[in-house]
Order: sequence, then C-alpha cells, then structure tokens
Amino acid sequence: MAVRQHETDGGARKAVFTPVDNRARVDTVVRRIGDAIELGLLADGEQLPGESELAGQLGVSTVTLREALMALRQQGLVTTRRGRGGGSFVSLPEVPGEDRLRARLRGWSTEELRDLGDHWAALSGAAARLAAQRTEPADLLPLRRTAEELADAGDTAAHSRLYGRFHVELAAAAQSARLTREQVALQSEVGALLCLVLADDAYREEVAERHRSVVSAVQDGAHETAGTLAERCVRESAARLVAVRLTL
Repeated sequence: MAVRQHETDGGARKAVFTPVDNRARVDTVVRRIGDAIELGLLADGEQLPGESELAGQLGVSTVTLREALMALRQQGLVTTRRGRGGGSFVSLPEVPGEDRLRARLRGWSTEELRDLGDHWAALSGAAARLAAQRTEPADLLPLRRTAEELADAGDTAAHSRLYGRFHVELAAAAQSARLTREQVALQSEVGALLCLVLADDAYREEVAERHRSVVSAVQDGAHETAGTLAERCVRESAARLVAVRLTL
C-alpha cells in the first residue's frame, strides 16, 4: 500500500508545497521537491498529490509541473505508475558510499567549509530564537521525534537526513517560510557529507542530546539560549567536517 503522508504534517513539509516564484519555474519545482525527498521530508514510497492539485499548491501550470516531474523521474527521485491506483511516488535515493562522500568533500576547501558553517549557524541560530518566541508546544513534536530518531538510527543513510531534517523543522517552528527554504537548500548542498562525522555513535548521541536541549530551550521560551545551542551544534559539526577534510 502506498504511503500518502507522514503521520504528522509539520511546517517543514508544508513549506514544500507553497507557491514557487516566477523565475525558472521548472527548475524551482525540481529543486523544491528534489531537496525535500533527499532530506526525507517526503517519505520513500509516498504518493505525491495529483497533478492538478500539486500544480495549484505550487502556483504553476500543469505543463510546468509535468516537465518538473519528468526531470525528477530522470534523476530517480520520482516514479510514475499508470492506471488505477497510479500517480507519482517518491523514490528515496541512497546516500553515496564513503569513498564518494570523501571525494565530494575534497571539492570543498577548508575556507569554504568554515564559511558554510558560519552561514548555517546564523540560519539555525535565528530559527531557534524565533521559534522560542513564536512556537506552540504542538509544533515541537516533529523536532522531538527527529531528535530521538537520530539517536536510535542504525542506518548510515538516515543519519544525515535526520540531522538536516531537525534544522529544517526548527526553521518551520520559527514560522518562517524563507528560513525553512534556506535550510532545505543548504541541507541538500552539504547534508550527505555529515555521514562522515555522524558514523561515530558517541558523537551522534551527543548531537541528539544537543538537539533535545535546543527543543527544551525553545519550549521554555529561552530564545537566546536556544539560539546559542543551535549555533554551537552546527559549528561543531562544521568543525568536524573541516577536520576530516584536512585528512584527505
């Protein structure tokens, strides 16, 4: 039976299906849906809304949507079934093997990774501070669930997705569509590389605990504490990526 949606629709998922801008609409739709699939915001096997409904949600024509779905099929991110019970379904990609990830990391200089860490920390810190001021208790359920899933995940491919999903959901809890989209784009750019540092069970548990601390600070309305904790978590991960890069 096809999966139609997650048990709880969070703000991060809702941000996937908001109107795109007028510039390069096909590419924008491909990037929006593709990023969401690679982050695990859309589940493997999940059925996307019908073409008319999805085009309406994204604010594009059905012709534009069909071109985007064709591109996603070519990338192996979407499959299409015809006939009764048919439609477009998510196909979750595999995370590249360690050798390929290390080769990808070699494409980044240490200066670029440090700059990325600064940008990422600024995004996550701002999201945490705003979430502490704006969010309701029910909005924190996806964050708590993702933090626990990261602590328990045994699948290497899931580690980076869950890490990235947490920071996307944090931006969604801040009720900022722009911050959410920025986080999705950033995670799709670098997220898979985090597998290289999250393979360490002790560090992954440490990250999960830091994520729990962020959620607690957000729930308490301690916006400065929440922001500082989120920034520290991201900066530590970026520093570990730099350390791996220096060994290559």
